[in-house]
Amino acid sequence: MGVSALQAQTIYRSVGSDGKVTFSDHPPVVTPASKLKPAGNAVARQPAGSTLPFELRQVVAKYPVTLYTSSSCTPCDGGRSLLLERGVPFTEKTVTTAQDAAALQNLSGSTSLPFLTIGAQHVGGYSSTAWTQYLDAAGYPQHSKLPASYRSPVATAMTAPEPVANQSAPKNAATPVASPQVTAPTKPKVNHDNPAGIQF
Repeated sequence: MGVSALQAQTIYRSVGSDGKVTFSDHPPVVTPASKLKPAGNAVARQPAGSTLPFELRQVVAKYPVTLYTSSSCTPCDGGRSLLLERGVPFTEKTVTTAQDAAALQNLSGSTSLPFLTIGAQHVGGYSSTAWTQYLDAAGYPQHSKLPASYRSPVATAMTAPEPVANQSAPKNAATPVASPQVTAPTKPKVNHDNPAGIQF
């Protein structure tokens, strides 16, 4: 009688420099550009068309960076330059209207700029030392790892612009409101087989 030994087979997970994940039962050749790890239950999923390196995509997914600025703001320019030099992908929101200022007040408790969010962390004002510490703690690289083809998104307004009112209508003209249709309640028909009037 032969006893067969059951062995658990190791599955290796290899992540290439382009972020491509490969699973195999054979350990791949380890190069500096790839990582070798036993397969786990959690596998990060990223959009197929993403242009960021894998490690940077992971940080951006956990701690997205948003910079709130205004025009003619020298500290805002300094903060933007720091993020660009470090290669930190960020979204820029401009504060130009009273609605933008009110939204910034609700978000930060202040209307001073620049204002930075790194994940749930709020950083008011610009200090290269403080911003660097927060970015380091989040795991952003100290030197740019962005591909040469990467382009930062265009800055957008913090709040959506209000729709422009129709100029041809007089300002004091009342908009006609349709009156609701009112129907008189109908008296239920008496069913002699169901004197209580129970309906299903």
